[in-house]
Amino acid sequence: MPLTKYELEDILSELEEYKGRHTELITVYISEGYDVNSVQKQLEGEKSTAKNIKSTATRKNVTDALDKIVRHLKSLKKTPPHGLAVFAGNISKVEGQEDMRLWAIEPPLPLKIRLYRCDKDFVLEALRDQLEVDEIFALLVMDRKEATIGVLEGKRIEMITHMTSGIPSKVRAGGQSSQRFHRITEGLTRDFYKRIAEEMKKIFFQNPKLKGILVGGPIPTKDEFLDNEYMTTQLREKVIGRVDIGDTDKSGLKELVGKSQKILANQEIIYEKKVLEKFFETLGEKPDLARYKLDEVKKVLEFGAVEVLLMSKDYDKPVMKELKQKAKDMGTTVEIISLDTEEGQQFKNLGGIGAVMRYAV
Repeated sequence: MPLTKYELEDILSELEEYKGRHTELITVYISEGYDVNSVQKQLEGEKSTAKNIKSTATRKNVTDALDKIVRHLKSLKKTPPHGLAVFAGNISKVEGQEDMRLWAIEPPLPLKIRLYRCDKDFVLEALRDQLEVDEIFALLVMDRKEATIGVLEGKRIEMITHMTSGIPSKVRAGGQSSQRFHRITEGLTRDFYKRIAEEMKKIFFQNPKLKGILVGGPIPTKDEFLDNEYMTTQLREKVIGRVDIGDTDKSGLKELVGKSQKILANQEIIYEKKVLEKFFETLGEKPDLARYKLDEVKKVLEFGAVEVLLMSKDYDKPVMKELKQKAKDMGTTVEIISLDTEEGQQFKNLGGIGAVMRYAV
């Protein structure tokens, strides 16, 4: 079962602390879809190469670590869906003593890298990358005169491009010329909207990280742009907020984000809220299908009766590891609950552990 980002963060913090005396800590990355048996055979070959290491202690540590990894890989029928990261080595801080350890990690996101390395440190960059922001929000602020397109990545706002329509702001009043000017400006406005839509498509249409689009501007302009379907259907469906703002330059992007905090927060926590809502609702209305005490949760988990296992982010780590493994064996979904919401705090105060059951026990 893939780790959550919270769990991966904890493991990386631990692995970063270990240092080898020589190049004897082994890192293996197996990308998603790659044959685990091929990696096993490669490592068998590395054991032959390790025999050439001059230092007896280093040679033994490398060989033992390779043996440990090979044994683990032999126990797998196939590579996990997200790939696999394996770390092994003697992490003893006392010279001459042995503490040979192995970590086998299925990461939260698919691994795109294959790697074998023997070094003084474990190679962790590919997993650290998975802790970084894996989603972005497109930003558009606009009126009939100008538009600025940007992106929100984490807490960083970046301006990508600024566009102007070229529509003159003033016209001499009067009869036919005024009507003609109106037709011209309407045509220029439509052309400008089309250019904006094309630019949005070029920048964001094929971006797999795009989670949502925020559009800001005066009331008629942004609505006119969105309601007349200038953007592709796929991008329109990702619009999560329309915000009334005045500025349409770089400062407008900051204003748009500032006024969209509630929208953005809801995007981040809405899934977790739904998970907790189901738990509390079940606990209140069907108490025979919910548990919130550790011994009771363990019991129903062992029966295979748990549909969803919930644990607070800061719950006891060894217990989390034990229950997560049991959940994996029973086909139970695991949800790690943050402490960033009122519901998350309420869940922690209840004990920080809970189960929604498939059937009563």
